[in-house]
Amino acid sequence: MRMLRDNPEAAPVRIYGTNVDPGAPALMAADTGEVEPRRVGSDDYAEFALDFARRHSIDVLIPPRRLDALAARVDDFAAIGTKVMCSPAASIDTLTSKSRTYEAARAAGIPVPDWRVVRDAAGLRQAVAELSADGSAVCVKPAGEYSAFGFRILDDSPLSLSDLLAPPRPVASVAAVADALTRAEDEGETVPKLIVMPYLDGPEVSVDCLSAPGGALLTGIARAKQGRYRILLDDPVYVGIARQVVDHFGLAYLSNVQLRHWHGRPMLLEANPRPSAGIFQTAYTGVNLPWAAVRLLLSGSAGPLADPWLGGRIAITETATPVVERVPLAVVQESVA
Repeated sequence: MRMLRDNPEAAPVRIYGTNVDPGAPALMAADTGEVEPRRVGSDDYAEFALDFARRHSIDVLIPPRRLDALAARVDDFAAIGTKVMCSPAASIDTLTSKSRTYEAARAAGIPVPDWRVVRDAAGLRQAVAELSADGSAVCVKPAGEYSAFGFRILDDSPLSLSDLLAPPRPVASVAAVADALTRAEDEGETVPKLIVMPYLDGPEVSVDCLSAPGGALLTGIARAKQGRYRILLDDPVYVGIARQVVDHFGLAYLSNVQLRHWHGRPMLLEANPRPSAGIFQTAYTGVNLPWAAVRLLLSGSAGPLADPWLGGRIAITETATPVVERVPLAVVQESVA
C-alpha cells in the first residue's frame, strides 16, 4: 500500500481493501475496508468481488488470493470499468497445484527437484524410501495452494536435548504422518494430494517479477533470507530461472518465483501468479514494482524502469502503526461467536 501511495508520479491513490478477518490490519490501513464472505465457493466470491467493485467504482483490482475465482470473470469486471491484475486462468489453475506445476516446469526444461504424489500411508512410506535412499532429508506438504500450512520435515531420529532447546522446526516422524493419513481415511475424511520431495537446501530465494501479458519479463528482483535480513541479490542465474517460469506459464503483471537448492543447484520450489507478501522489500532497490504493474495494466506501458540497486542488505524489523478503528465492535463480536 505504501508503494502505491508513494508512487514516482505522485498520483493520488485511494485504496480499498477486503479481508475475511474483520480485525485485519490491512483493512485499517486501507482508505476503505470491508469484510469478505468466509468459506464461499468461487462463483459466490466472484459475485461479491463484482458487487464490491461496482459499488466503489474500482479502477484496478489486485487480488492476492482467490485468483481461480476471478480470472475467468475478467470480462465481467471490464464491463463495469474494473481491470483485474491477473494471469491467464489456465496458468493459475496449473500453478495452484504443486504437482502440475512441477510436471509442466520439468517438461519445459525448468530445474525442479524429484518428487512423488501420495494420498495414503503406503504411498508415503514408499516415497520416503525412494527419495531418502541417497541420504537426502525428505519433506511433505499439500500439493495444492496451502501457503506454508501442512509443511513438515520428515525425521525419524530421536529427539535430543539440543533439538529440544533449539528454535522450533516443523518436524514430524514418518510414522506420525502415516498414522494421521490412516486415521483420516478410516474416519472418512478427504485426504488431499501430498507432495513428498527432498528437503531443499537454503538459502531460499524469492524473485519478484514484473511481466507483460504473454509472459515477457520486464524486470525481476531476487532476494534471499538471512535470519532477520534480506539480501538483494545481484545474480542473473536466479532471475534467469524466473524468466523461464514467467515465459512458459505466460504470467502477467506481478508474480513471484521461489527457489531453493539441491546438490548446489537452484531449483524451482513454487511459482505464484500473484504479488508476494514480501514485495515491499523491493522498494529499497529503487524500483516500484506495484506502481509499474498498475501503469502496465491501465496503459499498456510500465513506464521507465530504473536499473535496480542490488547487492545490498536490508533488515526486517517490527514496527507499531496507529490505526483508526473502522469496524464496528458488533461485527467483531459476531465473527468471534
